[in-house]
Amino acid sequence: MKYAGMELVWLLLAYSFFGWVIETIAGTIKKKKFVNRGFSSGPFCLIYGIAAVMMTTTMQELIEYPFFLFLGCAILATIIEWFAGKLLERLNQHKWWDYSEKKWNFDGYICLQYSILWGILGVLTVRFADRWLVQIYDWIPELFRTILMTSLLVLMALDLSVSLAAVFNIRRQIPAATRQWNHRVAVWTQRFSRWIISRVERRMEKAYPVIFEATEQIAKQGTFAEGCCFYKLFWLFFIGAVLGDFTETIFCRITAGEWMSRSSLVWGPFSIVWGLALVFATVLLYKDREKPDRHIFIAGTLLGGAYEYICSVFTEIAFGKVFWDYSKIPFNLGGRINLLYCFFWGIAAVLWIKLLYPHFSRWIEKIPVLWGYVLTWTLAVFLAVNMAVSVMALVRYERRAAGDLADSAWERIMDEHFDDNRMEKIYPNAIER
Repeated sequence: MKYAGMELVWLLLAYSFFGWVIETIAGTIKKKKFVNRGFSSGPFCLIYGIAAVMMTTTMQELIEYPFFLFLGCAILATIIEWFAGKLLERLNQHKWWDYSEKKWNFDGYICLQYSILWGILGVLTVRFADRWLVQIYDWIPELFRTILMTSLLVLMALDLSVSLAAVFNIRRQIPAATRQWNHRVAVWTQRFSRWIISRVERRMEKAYPVIFEATEQIAKQGTFAEGCCFYKLFWLFFIGAVLGDFTETIFCRITAGEWMSRSSLVWGPFSIVWGLALVFATVLLYKDREKPDRHIFIAGTLLGGAYEYICSVFTEIAFGKVFWDYSKIPFNLGGRINLLYCFFWGIAAVLWIKLLYPHFSRWIEKIPVLWGYVLTWTLAVFLAVNMAVSVMALVRYERRAAGDLADSAWERIMDEHFDDNRMEKIYPNAIER
């Protein structure tokens, strides 16, 4: 069953609230006093909402296979929990939760018992709760529904903004943002903002005291793209996209006996899937580079499998086509992923983190600072335009297949420059499903 955009937003809000209720009850029972365990101050725990919506959109094909649905939901939600924990740690340099004392934990962020719980909740969500919640959504009068959804989204956005302000501790930046205002209004706004942020900080400290422990930061200056900054990640994305395209092209030549395009974009040899994978692997796994190879292999296998599955579902939803199909390979899941390639993801993660990344990092940092900035933004603009044109070409490719005529100017341009023959050469494995 497919859900409309606003229905998914409704599910996101509903499951975020239910997640907050679960976390708050569990925290209150454990601490014997009320504890708001959400990242935001309001009654939302966004990780639950995101996990539930991801399950809803990606696990529909498994709804008739409860065991595989359970397994898929458990793996997907566990990876989301691990990813969220790693991301928050990157923002604040601390763990927001720690399962190190629990048996069968991994990295202190996930553990077997909670993964099983996630799987059970996922099955209940996809098979039953989604349908019931959407029925409730349909019962609400349209005008009231619009007002309610808009209000909740605005409140959530404001709440998350204040919570992020507390995490980054940006109170010192508030005066600069208020200089253009009338002095009295600026002073009042500054005091009010500080009051709000300080209250949120105190709430976070009570709920997650570990994040407020002192840490040492190493400041690096004078070198282009030093550390794990935007420029370093951009160049890793660029390198990963190019190398990934070349790797897949050569692999197809060896296994299929023919040269074929493996690019994600209409201009140039760029595999977006590989580029993003390299960025995610670096951000999430490089901190664990000193840990045993098996640690990184397991994380890479699970992360890579979930990532490839989600990419397959997303591209099918967005463009109406499947860009790879593993149905003929043993131990596949819906033709989207298979066990062998998941192991390849794990091996690639070990090779990248342990062997390749340090060299690529040093090479990137050797780029002259001025040329580095100029090249980065030039390539960023080119890739942004390339992605936009590629999306339009794929959308038009799908619509032509459905028999839709070109009505607008951009559709006629796409038909002229990216007809079916050219699109079939760029995306030879794209098939209707």
